[in-house]
Amino acid sequence: MTSYVSIFTGDVIQPTDVSYKSFAISANLDLVWPQDGDAAGDYAARVMQISASTAGLFVNMPPANQTSVGTDSLIRNTGSNTFTVRDYAGNTIVAVAAGEAKYIYVTDNSTAAGAWGVIAFGVGSSSADAASLAGYGLKAISTTLNQSHPVATVASTFTADSTYRAKAMVWTGGVGTLNLTQAATLGDDWFMLIRNNGTGLLTIDPASSELINGSASLALQINDSAFICCSGSSFYTVGLGQETTFAYSQLTLPVTSGSTYTLTPAQAQNTIIKVTGTGINSNVTIVLPAAVQVYFALNQTSGTANVVFTTGIPGGNNALLAASQQATLVCDSVNVLSATAVVVGGSALSIIDGTAASPSLNFNSETNTGMYRPSGGSAIGFSVGGIAKLLITSQGLSGGAF
Repeated sequence: MTSYVSIFTGDVIQPTDVSYKSFAISANLDLVWPQDGDAAGDYAARVMQISASTAGLFVNMPPANQTSVGTDSLIRNTGSNTFTVRDYAGNTIVAVAAGEAKYIYVTDNSTAAGAWGVIAFGVGSSSADAASLAGYGLKAISTTLNQSHPVATVASTFTADSTYRAKAMVWTGGVGTLNLTQAATLGDDWFMLIRNNGTGLLTIDPASSELINGSASLALQINDSAFICCSGSSFYTVGLGQETTFAYSQLTLPVTSGSTYTLTPAQAQNTIIKVTGTGINSNVTIVLPAAVQVYFALNQTSGTANVVFTTGIPGGNNALLAASQQATLVCDSVNVLSATAVVVGGSALSIIDGTAASPSLNFNSETNTGMYRPSGGSAIGFSVGGIAKLLITSQGLSGGAF
């Protein structure tokens, strides 16, 4: 019987060392320990590169009790198929996937199967290369990855696609547009930085019907800046910095005849509301948030219909704008009132209906005395001390308490 124990030391004899072997296998590979410096056979080397032509193959290590504890091999899979390294008894030591490198070593040689330790090396390389890992928004400094927002200037209308991730774009032109690629294409973690450093309005325009901050577009005034973040279905700004020299922003709202539109808080933050649409012959209703705000409203629709501004709160007053009219509107969180004494383009003065107890035309020192419009309509009422005293209708004049 062959003995692998040294008669001089009593230890298992260390096999002859073979530094490197390369194998291209199409069947299971049975390895043996090298002897007497002969490296011509299928010997287990200190470093082995193995490529398997098909999946499911095994690399079987030699008996552990024929070598010393600490005998090791670094095995790298240079092929495209995973193979499994097993001990002499057929037990799995480690599976090595394509591109991986695994370091194995004997920890117990008391049996043929033995016990093996495993250390996983990197995939494709044994250490990370920061420069090769750096992508959009990342920069390699020495051996580390660092955040990066490269700055570029642009002066003509452009489209931001996936390559604009983490870029800081500075607009230097006049009036222009930044078109955004579809949100689904960019993904829910895409972002960019934008600053209007030009001489005109820069419009941020999402693709098709997608929204930014709940609106169809976003206007950046001169010196405005923001992060534009994509959710995968729409866009939002973070840290929208607005230049105080241009304190007003505009919402352009296309409408269809007879429709109702409830403004989102983001839309209602625009001071100027321009309503557009062609052939609008049935009234359009714009529902404003129940919050204190002043609006400059423009009805730039064509047709015979009016645009009604309301909070939608029962009992609240509404403001009405005919086509081609504009007015300053004041919302007190319940009522929407026209603060324009004379509507530009006309000579009419419109006031709320009021009541006998609170007439719309009254006196500063006695607000319950004055003129109002009764709820029945087609009449003018006059009240004194909150009590109706005179009523003018199409039938004539009548007096007394009503």
